[in-house]
Amino acid sequence: MTQYPHLLAPLDLGFTTLKNRVVMGSMHTNLEEAKDWNRVAEFYATRARADVALMVTGGMAPNREGGVFPGAAGLFTQEDIAHHRMVTDRVHEGGGKIAMQILHAGRYAYGPECVSASAVKSPISPFPPQALDEAGIEKQISDIVTSAVRAREAGYDGVEIMGSEGYFLNQFLVTHTNKREDRWGGSYENRMRLPVEVVRRVRAAVGADFILIYRLSMIDLIPNGSTHEEVVQLAQAVEAAGATMLNTGIGWHEARVPTIATSVPRAAFTWVTQKLMGKVGIPIITSNRINTPDVGEQVLADGCADMVSMARPFLADPEFVSKAASGRSAQIAPCIACNQACLDHTFSGKVSTCLVNPRACYETELVVTPVDSVKSVAVVGAGPAGLSAALTSAERGHTVSLFDRSDRIGGQLNMAKQVPGKEEFRGLVQWYETMVAERGIDLRLNTNVTAQDLVGFDEVIIATGVVPRDPGIPGQDGPNVLSYIEVLRAKAPVGKRVAIVGAGGIGFDVAEYLVEDGASPTEDLDCWMREWGVADPETVRSGLAPEGPQPQPPARVVTLLQRKAEKPGKRLGKSTGWIHRATLQMKHVRMVAGVNYEAIDADGLHISYGEARERPEVIACDTVVLCAGQLSERSLADELQAIGVACHVIGGAHVAGELDAKRAIDQGTRLAAGL
Repeated sequence: MTQYPHLLAPLDLGFTTLKNRVVMGSMHTNLEEAKDWNRVAEFYATRARADVALMVTGGMAPNREGGVFPGAAGLFTQEDIAHHRMVTDRVHEGGGKIAMQILHAGRYAYGPECVSASAVKSPISPFPPQALDEAGIEKQISDIVTSAVRAREAGYDGVEIMGSEGYFLNQFLVTHTNKREDRWGGSYENRMRLPVEVVRRVRAAVGADFILIYRLSMIDLIPNGSTHEEVVQLAQAVEAAGATMLNTGIGWHEARVPTIATSVPRAAFTWVTQKLMGKVGIPIITSNRINTPDVGEQVLADGCADMVSMARPFLADPEFVSKAASGRSAQIAPCIACNQACLDHTFSGKVSTCLVNPRACYETELVVTPVDSVKSVAVVGAGPAGLSAALTSAERGHTVSLFDRSDRIGGQLNMAKQVPGKEEFRGLVQWYETMVAERGIDLRLNTNVTAQDLVGFDEVIIATGVVPRDPGIPGQDGPNVLSYIEVLRAKAPVGKRVAIVGAGGIGFDVAEYLVEDGASPTEDLDCWMREWGVADPETVRSGLAPEGPQPQPPARVVTLLQRKAEKPGKRLGKSTGWIHRATLQMKHVRMVAGVNYEAIDADGLHISYGEARERPEVIACDTVVLCAGQLSERSLADELQAIGVACHVIGGAHVAGELDAKRAIDQGTRLAAGL
C-alpha cells in the first residue's frame, strides 16, 4: 500500500499511459545552448531512470525571432534533430517519456527582431516588438507546426505549446498587448484565434498518437488580463482543437506578484487550476511551489488537478519519485525555491544547477564514485559547506567524523530559516539531519575542536564559517546594539524603532524578520494573497485585487542603511531581489545609501553622507542591529598549518560571503568528490 495513492497512480491517455501523476515541468537550463549533447541526455535520463512519468524540456525556439535570446536552441536543422535524438533515445532507455516545449517569446524575446500582436514594448525588455501582419502571423504558425513535426522526428513523445507566462500566444489573448482591429484582435473570439489555430494545425501535423500539452495562463496577474470566463472558453477551444492535456501557467513574467519564489506559500495557486476541473474532458496539470510528495498527494486528493508539475524539485533531487515510491521521502533533497543557482544562473547566461544539489546539470562532470581506498575524514563545521563535504565523503565510502561547537547542525541555515519567507530552509536542515544519520557519519556536537584533536586523520576539512565584521562605530558596545546573530539565532529583544547597519542580504533578512510579528505570510495563504493583492480571477479580471496590495502594518519602524552609494538591494538575486525590495517598501522600511556611521548613543545612530561627511542626521531608534558583513573564521586552519597538518578550507572559512550557501555547498561537494 503506497503512501501516495493519487500521486503514484497511472494515467491513461488513450494511446499511451503515464506511469504516475508527476510531470517534470519545463526549465530553461542553458544546457542545450552549451551543445554538449551527452550532457543534455544524461541530465534528462538521470530523472527518467528515477520514474518521473513525463518530462518537459526547456523552451525550444520555433524560429530566430521567437527565441528567448539570440542563439536560443531549437530544431532548425537535421543536425539539431540528430542531437535531440540522442536525448530522447537515452530517456527511453531509462524508461521515461519526454515532451519538447515549443516556446515563442514574442515581445519577451531579448533581441531587436522580436514580434508580437502589437508594437507594445514589454517593461522587462529593451526591444519594442514589430506588430505582425497576416503573412507574419502565418509564418509563426507554420514555424511552430514545423517545430512540432521535427520534435516527433527527433523521438519526442510529445510537445508542450507554451501559451502562458506572457509569451507570444498569451500576448494575442489580452487587450493589454493586443491592440489589433483585424481578425486576430478585438473580440475574445478573435484574440484567441491564434493559440487555437496553432493547436489545431499542430495536431493535424503530428497525428493522434502524440502528446500535445497546451500551457494555459490561468491567472495573468497583470492589468487587463484574461477573465476566468475567457480562460475556460480558451481551454474548451484548445481541447476541441486537439490538445491531450492542459498545463497551468501562473502570472506573466512582468507581473508584480511573486509566483515561484520561496516566499510564495506551497501550492499557492492550485485553487486556480481547480476552477477548471470538470469544465474540460482532458487531464489538467497544476503547478507552482509543489515541492514534496505530501504536498503533491494532497493537491491531487483535493481534486485540484489530474497531475502535478514540479520543475526545480527535480534539480534538487532527480530521484524524487523513486524515493517517494519506496518509502524514502525523508531522504528527498528539498527544493527551497531560492532561485539562486537555477533561475538566477539562467538569466545570467550560465548553465543552471541547484543550491541544494550542485550535481544538477553537471551529471557528467561532477561524478561521485565509490573509493578504492577508505580514508578517515574529519570535517570541522556543520554548516552547509561542512555538511556537503561530509555527506559526499561518506557517500563515496570514507569514514567521516563531523564536529561542531553548536548543539545542532546547520550553521547559518538556522538563522536563515527564522526569516519570514525562508521557512523552506527548515526542511533543508531536517534533510541534512536525516542524511547524516543515514550515511553513518560520526556526529560530534557541542565540541570545540583543537588542532591536536585532528592529528591522525587522513583528510581534514575546515568549514568553520564566518564571524561578523566589526564596523568600528563609536558606541557600538552600548546596550542598545545587537549583532544579527543575537537577533536571528538568540532572538534577543528588539525595540520598536530599529536601525540596521548594512543592507546586503543579511540586512534585508533582518529587516524582513523585524517588520513581521507573529505568523509569516508565507504560511498563511489568505494573508499572503492580501499582502500581494491577489484576488479570485472568477470575480476579478486577471486576479488582481482592485484595491491593490494590503499588507499587514509593520511590527516595527525600520531604517536600513548602507555605506555604498547605490540602490539598497541592488546585488540581491536577479529573480528575487525585486521581491525583497517590494516587501520592505510595503512595510514602509526606509532605505538609505551612501552614509557614514559616526556614532551610536542613547538617541540612536548618528550618520553623515558622502566623503565630505555632510548633512549630519540622527536615526532615532531603540535598537541598532549590526549587519556589516563577515570575516572568515580560519583560526583552526592556521593552527593546523603551524603544526604541519595539511587541511582543506572551504565555505565561509575560505571566502566570507553573504550567507552564500550556494557556493559553500558546491565547494564542499566538489572537494569531497575528488578526495
